[in-house]
Amino acid sequence: MDKKQLAKMIDHTLLKPAKKAHIQQLCAEAREHGFASVCINPAYVKLCASLLQDSDVKVCTVIGFPLGDNTTQTKVYETKNAIKNGASEVDMVINQSWVLGNEWKKVEKEIAAVVKAAKGVTVKVILETCNLNDKQIVKACVASVNAGANFVKTSTGFGKGGATVEAVKLMADTVKEHGLQVKASGGVRTYEDAVAMIEAGATRIGTSNGVAIVEGCK
Repeated sequence: MDKKQLAKMIDHTLLKPAKKAHIQQLCAEAREHGFASVCINPAYVKLCASLLQDSDVKVCTVIGFPLGDNTTQTKVYETKNAIKNGASEVDMVINQSWVLGNEWKKVEKEIAAVVKAAKGVTVKVILETCNLNDKQIVKACVASVNAGANFVKTSTGFGKGGATVEAVKLMADTVKEHGLQVKASGGVRTYEDAVAMIEAGATRIGTSNGVAIVEGCK
């Protein structure tokens, strides 16, 4: 895999508090390296859409971030507002309380509501796998499949742990036959980390270390 191929699998991410200058730098780096997207908090969607309007770098933002326990109505509004402001992908955090309580019908219904609000825009469902056992990971993936999402994603990067090869493989094995993809996010810091996740089945990498990863490409 060459640098260009790898870059096209990276969501160049900045979800910590950031100044406008940091966002401008993020977008400049995304242009330079040809990353798949920038992934930023909703308040910066408009700015990123403006900075990247004549490029093929997508603008990705987060919904219900980082805990996922917002009301469904709030997530639906966030989704519509983000797309109105220029987002071309949304990463929604699953309702972790419902997942931990095994309230799967509620989980699926909420994901479906966000997918409907997105009107064809790519929806990635963040599972926060560090808080789940294997059975819950599989059930969350199935709910995402049934609800019409496009990706399942490991982590917010704000939990007690990030992506693991084992979780990525389990997710990929569960969803790939249904046409969904897997985004590995959280703790992917090096070229070797990224390759391990891709070999496990990830097709997208969420990381704030995108530049270092592609520059480490052998």
